[in-house]
Amino acid sequence: MRVFTPEEVARHTDSKYLGVLVAAKYARELNALPRETLPIGEEKKLTTRSLEALTSGQIEFRLVGRRRREV
Repeated sequence: MRVFTPEEVARHTDSKYLGVLVAAKYARELNALPRETLPIGEEKKLTTRSLEALTSGQIEFRLVGRRRREV
């Protein structure tokens, strides 16, 4: 099991909270892919793979502001 420190997660996102949210969203995207498209031999959990991708700088993301509800 790989342990990720808050400093590692915050290095590419400026916030440990934002880093965890980005990694969770990426893990959900990986989970939605068909099993055939995932690399063979990658037996790691999706959360571990997403945190590894985040801490190595492989994930590009942007923040989008909330849309206001029109009443």
